[in-house]
Amino acid sequence: MTVPSTPASHLPWLAELAASGEPLFTDDLRDDFRAKWDRIQAGFVDEPRRAVEKADELVALTIERLAESFRQERNRVEERCESDRAGTEDLRLLLREYRALFQRLLAL
Repeated sequence: MTVPSTPASHLPWLAELAASGEPLFTDDLRDDFRAKWDRIQAGFVDEPRRAVEKADELVALTIERLAESFRQERNRVEERCESDRAGTEDLRLLLREYRALFQRLLAL
């Protein structure tokens, strides 16, 4: 990940993002992914090709879960945006949420 050259104090959305962004994965799921990776890495000595195949599967699964996490977050924001009665302030807040979501995507 590239570190921006602009200090974080000059990027108010960065503080907002850090404070409001939920983890991409639950602790249990993250721990499960790490445990699977540890098993894959340990298995490389005995079965290198199998370890690489399993690594590919785990990366694909992780990407799928990540996409689902962002899809759910986007749907949550989108549902709030569908109201025809949303005023300018409501829309401004929704745009901020979309910006935070977008910034999380770019930070990956």
